[in-house]
This record gives sequence, C-alpha cells and structure tokens, in this order.
Amino acid sequence: MQHSTLAARVDASLFDRGDMSFIIVAGAMVSFMVPGLAFLYSGLSRRKSALSLIWAVSAANAVVIFQWYFWGYSLAFSTTATNGFIGNLARFGLMDVEAEPSPGSPLIPEILYSFFQMEFACVTLAILMGGLAERGRVLPAMVFTFAWTTIVYCPLACWIWSVHGWAFKWGVLDFAGGGPVEIGSGVGGLAYSWVLGRRHERELLNFRPHNVSLVGLGTFMLWFGWIGFNGGSAFGSNLRAIFAIWNTMIAAAFGGMVWCLLDFRIERRWSMVGFCSGTIAGLVAATPSSGFLRPWSSVIVGILSGGLCNFATKIKFLLRIDDALDLFAEHAVGGIVGLILNAFFASTSIIAMDGVNAGIPGGWVDHNWKQLYIQFAYVLATCAYTFVMTAVVAKGIDLIPGLGLRSTPDGERAGMDEVEIGEFASDYIELRRDVADCSTFGFPRQEESPFKEFKNGDATNERHAQDTVPNGHHHQSEEPLEPISEKPENGHATS
Repeated sequence: MQHSTLAARVDASLFDRGDMSFIIVAGAMVSFMVPGLAFLYSGLSRRKSALSLIWAVSAANAVVIFQWYFWGYSLAFSTTATNGFIGNLARFGLMDVEAEPSPGSPLIPEILYSFFQMEFACVTLAILMGGLAERGRVLPAMVFTFAWTTIVYCPLACWIWSVHGWAFKWGVLDFAGGGPVEIGSGVGGLAYSWVLGRRHERELLNFRPHNVSLVGLGTFMLWFGWIGFNGGSAFGSNLRAIFAIWNTMIAAAFGGMVWCLLDFRIERRWSMVGFCSGTIAGLVAATPSSGFLRPWSSVIVGILSGGLCNFATKIKFLLRIDDALDLFAEHAVGGIVGLILNAFFASTSIIAMDGVNAGIPGGWVDHNWKQLYIQFAYVLATCAYTFVMTAVVAKGIDLIPGLGLRSTPDGERAGMDEVEIGEFASDYIELRRDVADCSTFGFPRQEESPFKEFKNGDATNERHAQDTVPNGHHHQSEEPLEPISEKPENGHATS
C-alpha cells in the first residue's frame, strides 16, 4: 500500500500543478455550458414545452457521464486499439486510468484528461437535445443519448483525437471538436428532427421565443464556458491557450454583430435573438480553429460564420426538416466554416506555442496547399457518418414498443411540459389563489371581487376573468382558449 502511494506521488510530480489546475477549472467552465444550453433552449421554445427541454438537457448530461465512465472513454481514447475508427474496452470503467500522461497531451494525467473530454461529450448531447423541441418524448431520448454517444460520438472523437485515429494520422486540423462536437450535434440534430417529423402546421404558425431574457442569459453562460472549452483544449496554462481564448472572443463578437446586422436589413429592429444566434455561430466556428489561428484570422472566422450561419437557417425549409432550434445552421455550418478556414489560416507557430506540437504543418499561410482537401474530406466524412448513423439509431429506437420518439398529437397540442414533466418552467398565475386579496392590486375586496362567481380550481373560468379586470381585453370569440402551460389546483389542464 505504501509502495503504490509513493508511486502515485512520483507520477504526480511529472505534471505542472498550474497546468492541472487550469484544466480542472476549464472543465468546470465547460460543465457550466450545460445549464447555459438548458436556459437557451427554454427561452427559445414555447412556454408550454420549455421545461421539457431543460429536463432533457439535464438528464442527458447524467446519462453521458455514466456512459463515459462505463465505456465511452475507452471506446474513444484507448491506446491499444489501432483500427483508426473506434477504441476497445481496455479502459472499461476507467480501469488503469490514473496518473500516466494522457493520450491527448503529456502535460496532464490521464484521469484529468478523461474528465475534461467527458465534459465535451456532455455538451455535445446537450446541444443535440434541441432536436426534441415541442414534440419529442424524453424517455426514448435518454435511450437514444446512450446509444448515440456510443455509436456516433465515440468514433468521431477517436478519429480526430486518438493517436491511432485515421483523421489524426492524416493531419486533419480540428482543435476543440469541429467534427465530434459541432458537426456531431448539428448534423445529428438534423437527422433526429427528420426522424421525428415536422410539427403540425398550427404549431409552426407564429412560432417565437417565449423568453428572450433566458436566451440572452443562456448565450452568455455559453460564452463564459466556451473560454474554458477552447482555452482548455491547449491542455495547459500556456501561450496557445491564450491565443485560443483571444480567438474565441473575437470570433464570437464579430459573429454576433454580423448576424444582427443581417437581421436588421429585413426587420429594421436590433434583434436580441439575432445577436445571440450570431454570437453562438462565432463560438462554434472558433471551436475547431481557435488553437491554430492568429487573432486577425478570427475576424474573418467571425464574419463568415455570422453570415453563412444566418443564411443557412433557410436550408431547413428547402429540406422540409423541422429543425426547430436551428442546430444544423448554427452548429454544423459553424463547425464546417471553422474547419475549412483552418486550411487557409492555420499557423505552425501558433500550434507550437503549447510546447508540445512543434513542427505540425499549418495551412495556406504556411504554404501547405494540400490542407484544403484534407479538411474538406474530413468534413464530408463526419457529416455523412453522423447523419446516416444518427438516423439509423433514432429509427431503431423509435420502432421499439414503448419507446416511440414522438408524442401524440394531443400531447403536442397541450405541450410537452404537461404530458411529459407535469411541471412548468413559468406557470401562469392562478387568479383565484394569488389575487385572493384583490385590494392589494387595486381591485375591490374579496366580498366585492369580480372573480367571486368562479369556483376554486376552475382554470377555464379563471382564464376568462380578464374580461372583468380593469383595462382587460374582451374576447371576440366564444370558442375555448388554446391549451396553455398551466397547472390548476385540480391538477388537470383544461382548454
């Protein structure tokens, strides 16, 4: 026992504590992106399905942590598998993942590397959960999460980050996950939405975010986490990490400004959702590129990602795939932009600033002309594999009795929060309960209250109470209101 403890101390002495501390903090920052995505998706959806997306993102995070511990890390990074496609089970259950130098960088121990990479997988699946928007059931989505991480994400990670991966050996430049994270989630989300099918036409009419404040909050939580996402991918507190952080900030800023300007030319309004969308597009494009470029190049990355991702939001209409939260336009197209621009602007001198990767050829700025077709082939391979395998996995799960991916038409009309969760992200005020002391709001006291004709828990009547409220608007139709996200006192939604 004393011998093993001494050996562990000796192994730990091989690593700089500053590097390890930096990656621990960076990993924690990446984990903060998960609630950021939850808030973002909640704000972008309708009120009646907002909480179901928060639940799906949160639960997918837990499923991925289990999968990564169980066999995910081994399938992506085991060093004894040499097929170039996927790892083996030599690191099953994190066996022997301890204080040896990691397969990704000699600067940190493998146990820390496995944690940091796990957070990347968690964020990828959190992004992909946006494909459920307003019609997907959450239990089958969790089964899908485990299967997709195993069959799609682990091979993609092995290709580019394992020392035996075919893309790694071929010289593909992908710094922090343009393939596994961005194309994986964006193209995977498109395929998942395709299998789910389009929402009913009435649900597509007048669709707009229900809480733009949450969209802004989620975006800036993501931006904060992305600093650790990209900066930490240098695997140490070194100059390359600083360049990665600077490039991340520049690309995000220019992406947000360009998208907002493009929306202004049509709407003549300065859209907050548009600014947030462009910011995320810039962050996505910085993911594969930030550790390879000089800062001036990231200005181009931000401008092109903000513009191209904005225009790419029209692709779903051409394909007639209901990608409700624009996962493909934001993540897949943004990741592709960053990967292709690496072929032009990647710099050997920036790559070498981590003190480990000296001599890796850059792009056209270093006269490495062949890098363009290498990057292009990698993009095609990751897109094709992700779409086909995601569709196969999703359809296979959908065919299992009890695991149908989509809710019923009645469930979609009522909202996923009502039928799947039983709780609501932002419930409506129940007038009978919360306005009982009407004098507080300037109304007559309860004995004189205009609400006195309504029964306890009568949600239908309570909704029509606004006809008697001062300055209220009268309904022009006698038809019942559409279902809304509400949980009356009797526990049943009414319409």
